[in-house]
Amino acid sequence: MKELVLMGGGHSHAIALRLLGMWPLSGVRMTLITDVVHAPYSGMLPGHISGFYDFETCHINLIDLAKFAKANLILDRAVGLDLSNQRVLCERNPPIAFDWLSIDIGSTPAIMAVPGAAAYTIPAKPVPLFLAHWEKFLAALQSDRAIPPDRPLRIGIVGGGAGGVELSLAIAARLETIFQTKGLSAAQVEMHLFHRQPTLMSGYSARIGDRLCQLLTQRGIHLHLQESVSAVIPESEYPCDPNTWDLPKILHCQSGLTVVCDRIFWVTHATAPQWIQQTGLATDEQGFILIDNTLRSVSHPEIFATGDIATMMKNPRPKAGVFAVRQGKPLFDNLRRVSLGKLPVPFYPQKRHLALIGTGTGEAVAVWGNLCVGPSTALWHWKDWLDRQFMEQFIGLG
Repeated sequence: MKELVLMGGGHSHAIALRLLGMWPLSGVRMTLITDVVHAPYSGMLPGHISGFYDFETCHINLIDLAKFAKANLILDRAVGLDLSNQRVLCERNPPIAFDWLSIDIGSTPAIMAVPGAAAYTIPAKPVPLFLAHWEKFLAALQSDRAIPPDRPLRIGIVGGGAGGVELSLAIAARLETIFQTKGLSAAQVEMHLFHRQPTLMSGYSARIGDRLCQLLTQRGIHLHLQESVSAVIPESEYPCDPNTWDLPKILHCQSGLTVVCDRIFWVTHATAPQWIQQTGLATDEQGFILIDNTLRSVSHPEIFATGDIATMMKNPRPKAGVFAVRQGKPLFDNLRRVSLGKLPVPFYPQKRHLALIGTGTGEAVAVWGNLCVGPSTALWHWKDWLDRQFMEQFIGLG
């Protein structure tokens, strides 16, 4: 009996597990290692933040999915690899042996290099931690604990890529709704977006960035472009404990700009967990696992990697959920092939991808190459339909 271990419950693994449940691998025992029971679907998370979707609608139940795939489920966090003995090292469980390993554990924002950022800001990933902070923030708003009595509530977003832009719009829309419900003016909320580049949407053309700048400005979001955050410190001395999230912090930029914010969300470029580089796997300069076009590690062919944690050596693509979704079926195909003693086949990702960015107000913007359309309700309905179609395949598997 061969051992196939899937590390992480990301988009690629969710798709592969569903397919493995429909077409099991003969003579292979499968194990899923994940530290979350519900895997978030990135396409619907901004809609969850703005209030369009509840938790269940935008999360995949990994317990049901593992049962459907007849995979052993280990609820634990992987912390390393023993490549000499082909074992996954876990935080609480004994090492888990594998013949083939697939890694799909996502990424986290680059936060450690900025003093105070790890202690006083809320990273957008890992998503479960972010959502836990978000729910506490919503509870504090409902009880008025999070609303300053003598000035506007100030929210800081660090990072002006697609993720930071969409999160800013979603938060702005949700806060406006909450304040209206309380009979308060939307002017009592200030949103500040900090981005080190001269325009938003890094990785896209300046034309796209300029269009999104106009949209955010129209929504009353203060843009601080070409501003690199250098430190985050508390406004007054207090110990670093969970209660600090309700107290103001000072965001310092290299230019000398300082802004007092009540909550700061960190949505900068992605980084890999530090332990990946310590395993002996070949990685790129940022620590992501280097893979070939068959989705296998370039240094260890018994290991596959997909999603944000991987970088295709010959066809690098942005760290975006759309690419992780597209890798799901090719990953399944190649796991099947290697289990049968066949060579895996190459997968070539599309060069461009459609980005549908929700505005938080029942509209969306479509970005394709240098083309930017919207915002419009028709585009939001299209995005909503696509996202619900994706999630539909994981309903009723338990």
